[in-house]
Amino acid sequence: MTTTPAIINQLHETEARWFAIHTRSKCEKLVVNLLGKKQIEAYVPLVKTVRKYTRKIKKIEKPLISCYVFVRIVKKDYIPVLETENVAAFVRFSRNLISIPDEEINTLRRIVLEADIELEAIPGALAPGDPVTISAGPLTGLNGSVVKPEGKRKFQVSLDRMGYTLLITIDEKFIQKTGIH
Repeated sequence: MTTTPAIINQLHETEARWFAIHTRSKCEKLVVNLLGKKQIEAYVPLVKTVRKYTRKIKKIEKPLISCYVFVRIVKKDYIPVLETENVAAFVRFSRNLISIPDEEINTLRRIVLEADIELEAIPGALAPGDPVTISAGPLTGLNGSVVKPEGKRKFQVSLDRMGYTLLITIDEKFIQKTGIH
């Protein structure tokens, strides 16, 4: 007779924790606005991009991770979040509701605030390369792995709990190879 492992739920009665939610496509900003009206802290990392059309060039802000919004909630906020228009579900890992550490959200905030880097989110995990640490600039101290020497400028910061890998294009003089990751 096999026993089914207990499902983990890291919602807390009084301590607000970060969780990821899935939204309908192109509804991330709207969901953040609707959650704000419910007094629920929500965050969507936005990156600035340039769209080129035939007659004009337009600068826009788009979500770093499409269909993802991060909410900082306590247990009583769980149902109100799910009842919010355009929210599909909480992101679960093997049926477990796992909170995202504050450090990972803070890392996301630091990354999207840095205007001089190219940034892209890729679903899944990439094969790890050389472990590196950013040694200069506003992202100093972040650890990651070189994905591939694309002009020796690709740097990977892995945010495993969110199921995404962030790729940052950064000059090699700002990264330092380390023996530990």
